[in-house]
Amino acid sequence: MQLEKVPNTTASLNGKEYLYFSGTSYLGVAALPEFQELVFKAIKKWGVSYGSSRSANIKLAIYQKGETFLANFLQTESAVTLSSGTLAGQFAINTLDTLVDAFYFMPKTHPAILPKNALPVFNDSELHTSLKTLKNKKISIVLDGIAAFETTPFSFGFLKEIDASNTIYILADESHSLGVLGENGNGISNLIQKKAHIKVIITSSLGKAYGINGGVIAGDLCFINLIKKDNLFIGCAGMSPAFLEVFVNAEEIYKNQLLKLKSNMEYVYHQLKDNTAITIDKMYPVFFHSDEQIEQILLNKNILITSFYYATSTKKFNRIVVNANHTKEQLDVLILSL
Repeated sequence: MQLEKVPNTTASLNGKEYLYFSGTSYLGVAALPEFQELVFKAIKKWGVSYGSSRSANIKLAIYQKGETFLANFLQTESAVTLSSGTLAGQFAINTLDTLVDAFYFMPKTHPAILPKNALPVFNDSELHTSLKTLKNKKISIVLDGIAAFETTPFSFGFLKEIDASNTIYILADESHSLGVLGENGNGISNLIQKKAHIKVIITSSLGKAYGINGGVIAGDLCFINLIKKDNLFIGCAGMSPAFLEVFVNAEEIYKNQLLKLKSNMEYVYHQLKDNTAITIDKMYPVFFHSDEQIEQILLNKNILITSFYYATSTKKFNRIVVNANHTKEQLDVLILSL
């Protein structure tokens, strides 16, 4: 099905209106007039795009301002923006490949940060044998802030089982957790206990909850400087400077929308938590239904949800999404239908 207009809480399909519980606009900012006004003002100031290399002699001040803002928000030493979250993931992986001896991946890791030579962290729910014996090595563990088909972050207790003589780079793709989870929406990476031998690197799209095209890598200063020295980074244009300014200036809008989203999440959770066909958590605006026919069932009730076969799974992905702009009346229709 193809929509002719960007949806908000409803979508028009073939001249008929449907309730829309899909997409990744968790905070619902793209539909807000006050957010759109910030976009219009930023485009008038910075233009639609800026195609110069980030390493050229003439630079735009918004990049330093925006990236300092992001580093402070994510509680890291430094941050750098790119044109997409996928590109951010690829830059991070390619840079880590020059630093580490081996990659390991958590279940259902997104392809954007999944190296071809990575080993699973767990085999049959047990820590991979090699992780129990490694000493004095540099390794990277890649994971999604929220994995596909999950509604809560991973537990990081297993890190205690890896010898502290190893340097561990945790690469977390926060695309679906940034803006939604953590203090003020700053993601799940702060759940990882900071220790001298554990270094946390964050990559994320800014196009999900935050509604702007772009990506970010955040981590310690040495690692971000390696990104900036990459020949591909030197040769490519940055993210839209207008959108980066929108991110900085929309702080209060994001906070207010997150409060509305949390209220909606709690409301739906308490109504559906006892439904055994549903996987749901009150802290996350995405939940799943075990019936693979649920998309068509809800479509017959004039409700649209996300349904497709995910890249890392043979199971159909039936994803029901609540955003900050859904009214209680719309939520009640969904709840009753389920």
